[in-house]
Amino acid sequence: MKPRNHSGDSGNTASTKPRADADSGQSSDNRAGAYQTGVGGGTSGSREDRVLRIGDARPDRHGRLSNVRIRWASLSVRARRMTLAAASAMVLLFAIVLIVARRHTAASTPAAGAMAGMPGMAGSQDMKGMAGMNVTENGSVKLTADQVQKFGITFGTAEIRPLTAETRTTGVITFDETRIAQVAPKFSGFAEQLYVNFTGQPVRRGQPLLEIYSPELVAAQQELLLAGQLQRDIGRSPVPGVSGNSGDLLAAAKRRLQLWDISDGQIDEILRTGRSRRTLTMFAPVSGVVVEKKVLQGQAIMAGEPLYTIADLSDVWVDVQLREADAAAVTPGSGAAIEVSGLPGRTFDGRVTYVYPTLDSVSRALRARVVVINSGGILKPGMYATVRLLTPGRSALTVPNSAVLRTGERNVVFVDMGNGELMPHDVEIGRTASDYMEILSGLEAGQRVVTSAQFLLDSESNLGEVMKAMVGQMGAGDKQNMSDMPGMNMPAKTGGAGEMNDKGADVRGMTNMPGMKMPPATPKR
Repeated sequence: MKPRNHSGDSGNTASTKPRADADSGQSSDNRAGAYQTGVGGGTSGSREDRVLRIGDARPDRHGRLSNVRIRWASLSVRARRMTLAAASAMVLLFAIVLIVARRHTAASTPAAGAMAGMPGMAGSQDMKGMAGMNVTENGSVKLTADQVQKFGITFGTAEIRPLTAETRTTGVITFDETRIAQVAPKFSGFAEQLYVNFTGQPVRRGQPLLEIYSPELVAAQQELLLAGQLQRDIGRSPVPGVSGNSGDLLAAAKRRLQLWDISDGQIDEILRTGRSRRTLTMFAPVSGVVVEKKVLQGQAIMAGEPLYTIADLSDVWVDVQLREADAAAVTPGSGAAIEVSGLPGRTFDGRVTYVYPTLDSVSRALRARVVVINSGGILKPGMYATVRLLTPGRSALTVPNSAVLRTGERNVVFVDMGNGELMPHDVEIGRTASDYMEILSGLEAGQRVVTSAQFLLDSESNLGEVMKAMVGQMGAGDKQNMSDMPGMNMPAKTGGAGEMNDKGADVRGMTNMPGMKMPPATPKR
């Protein structure tokens, strides 16, 4: 066994040491690169490895890796959240303390002065810089003639006018029930021939409708002829004591046929010819249109069976539905203006003739009847109509409906006080009739009121009240600060990189804003 050459080993060791140092330096650089990959790139690994890499890390070539970021990166997610929560709590506590201290200072300082130097604020005495409308101490708005024309302000007058109640509703055109007739024979028989043979055919009064054969009619004709013959024979009788007047029997036979609606012309023709007819004619009792036909040629008919229904359309009814609240406003005699969608541009005048005494329990509607003259038969039963019912009432102080501004809590009317001053008046309103509204209190007859642009005037009037309230509530220190407030200084857009902070927020124009200290902008990495 040969002894080892320690010197050789030592030499080898010595010879390899620089290489090891070089490897160590390379390992150190690799560890620094591993830190950058692990922290910035999100490489996986145990927490001990990450701590090791952070400890061995070296600043990058730009020198921007600080110890603070190394410590923040070494913290766990839970530790980061706890740190952020503590910082947020400290900021919130500081803000609360600042607000409470400021309120205490404002409450202890007496109100004095005004916001005379603040641009855009105009009040009664201390707010005189606002361009546009001027608001006086009593809440009035003062305008010039040019402003009245520019804002489109119009005026009306409070006058004593009759309250004509107008009710707008809908209705349906129907037949005039007083002008409907039915043709129903009072005897049995058969329809031999029809002269009116379809529904909708117009007929005139006395126009033939149909021919009817009836054994009862034939027997009645024979009795009529016998009565006439008997009257002639007895009148020529030479027997003394026998009356020659047998007119009662003939009159009774005629009366029987007349009660069966046989015309006098047909009866006279039977007596003149001395022959009975097989069929007799039934005529139309009224003029109108056949709206229902229930007979065919050759059909057997019974006594009292309706054969035709004829309606006269020279007048029609409009059956309107009224709300329960409008029931008292409509009475018989009220005028009506009817418009039909099928006849645009035309208005038909009518009059309420009847208001039904009962209310529909389901729809809570009340029916009323309007009679309209139907010249030429233009209005057809079944058409829908829009009806405006006008009922004249008592006289009262009224203003146009557009003059009253309803805010929900009060009713306001702006009155022209002269010299361009418009003062708001609280009024109590009554009934609304057509285009006018009753005024119970707050105005007098003859006063000039505003009928347009009231919302603009009301907003300006309320703005003046708000400004006065703010002046009274603010302390002297607050008013001094607001009077000297220059506002935000918005410089021109330069587009440089220094206008962005480290969070990526645009801070252009906010560097000179009083009360807010912005951190210096840092260049983006």
